[in-house]
Amino acid sequence: MLKDANTFSGFSIDDTKAAKEFYNDKLGLDVHEDRMGLNFTTASGANIFLYQKTDHKPAEYTVLNFVVKDINSTVDGLMEAGVKFEHYDKLPAPQDDHEILRGLSVNQGPDIAWFKDPAGNILSVLQDKAH
Repeated sequence: MLKDANTFSGFSIDDTKAAKEFYNDKLGLDVHEDRMGLNFTTASGANIFLYQKTDHKPAEYTVLNFVVKDINSTVDGLMEAGVKFEHYDKLPAPQDDHEILRGLSVNQGPDIAWFKDPAGNILSVLQDKAH
């Protein structure tokens, strides 16, 4: 019934201005603002909608994953832009000094690093195969 429907994903933020600056300036995305909120399109063509909510509560899970070709250079670039990466205990493999979980080397999924936007939403960059 819905297989031919157009789709998009959305999640809430608590400050439109801070989110727009973060997604534009730190992540390098082309974010557009309209009367409903913020919008951007990923390289895969996915449309993402961010809307301000006065009682926003960030999810306790990853709301958006960016699959990258080279996680090392991506994490380095994001750190240079001021992005702080998260550290989590009880993962299938330890995180390295850049907070990257090296899942590929222990056959436990992708290499992945998590970070938060200004509203506390959890995002990640991940590399799902060696390049």
